[in-house]
Amino acid sequence: MSASHKLGLFKGFGVEMEYMIVDRDTLQVKPISDEVLKAEAGELTSDVERGSMAWSNELVLHVLELKTNGPAPELASLAQQFHQEVVRVNALLEPFNAMLLPTGAHPFMDPFTETKLWPHEASEIYEAYNRIFNCQGHGWSNLQSTHLNLPFGSDEEFGRLHAAIRLVLPLIPALSAASPVLDGRVSGLLDTRLEVYRTNQQKIPLIAGQVVPEAVFSQADYDAQIFQPMFRAIAPYDPEEELQDEFLNSRGAIARFSRGAIEIRIIDNQECPLADIAIVILVTEVLKELVSETWSRYEDQQKVETDLLASVFRSSLKNGPKTEVQDAAYLKLLGLTQTQATLEEIWGHFWNNVQKSPVFTPEISLSIDVLLEKGTLSERILKVLGESPSLDDIRAVYRNLAVCLAQNKLYEP
Repeated sequence: MSASHKLGLFKGFGVEMEYMIVDRDTLQVKPISDEVLKAEAGELTSDVERGSMAWSNELVLHVLELKTNGPAPELASLAQQFHQEVVRVNALLEPFNAMLLPTGAHPFMDPFTETKLWPHEASEIYEAYNRIFNCQGHGWSNLQSTHLNLPFGSDEEFGRLHAAIRLVLPLIPALSAASPVLDGRVSGLLDTRLEVYRTNQQKIPLIAGQVVPEAVFSQADYDAQIFQPMFRAIAPYDPEEELQDEFLNSRGAIARFSRGAIEIRIIDNQECPLADIAIVILVTEVLKELVSETWSRYEDQQKVETDLLASVFRSSLKNGPKTEVQDAAYLKLLGLTQTQATLEEIWGHFWNNVQKSPVFTPEISLSIDVLLEKGTLSERILKVLGESPSLDDIRAVYRNLAVCLAQNKLYEP
């Protein structure tokens, strides 16, 4: 979103989706993202531009990122655009007997034996990460997300957007959890990806903080309270200063002042772009209501304790929509009058309030109805798998999810 420093609130949208490359028959990961990029570009490269869309490499060779090429003017048409890119990538993967696989985590990959890091250009940053953290674990090599970049045009706009995002962030896994299986087992969490994400840099806890970002509402405060302490903490491990940059920040939403945007990073990749974009639009419309003070004043939104938000977030990783919020003041900021509510009820309230917006095409609205009535993708997967599925059971469900991706259809078992 390089041009977005000129864009005001909700005047552009950067979306990125990460997909796994797997063998069509076995679903084992295939570390060939460089081959895909090369097949499209005609030469080895880390980025391919395709008009309004682009592809790029990630830390590991079995993951490919599809994204908008700069900020898109609106979100609804992106479901179709991302799907067209998926179709193109799958065509390029066919000669390798490979295909793209969606969801937040590969269900049975062994990250300690199967991880291959990107070895080509810009690999020195990846090597620095690997040296400090050992990027073999799930928290590095097996966590596929959908990122939403929202622009701000001034420090004032940054503050308002950051305040709104902090309030909504802990609620998002109740819509987007899509990683219930890891290491070939049902993990007991709906969002296993975010649990490993939360803990993968424990050596330097300041890098991710509590995932929900601190209550800071200006660039100067952000620098003083988030960036500088983090850079000081990693400095002993990073003498070349390769990582002391804003990308080091691993909170669930990170300020990218260099491009004038906040990036929300906690949405698990869904079964198809239609589902991802439905979540992204719903989240965006709720943020618009908060920023415009429909339910609560900006001054009050700033006062919410990070500890409270982080506890809701942590609970949501296990319980998803059934997570309970028992803080009346927080609920009041979100426009609810009761003293306690589940995340399911909160999203129902949000949907009732925003669904008349013209951005919700019939297709997007139907997708949101599926999420709110039939549950997160994790819950829909677990309905089929039960608590102790065999590897064959897991393969069968994830094969279906690869078909959902190829056809841009929601998974409704």
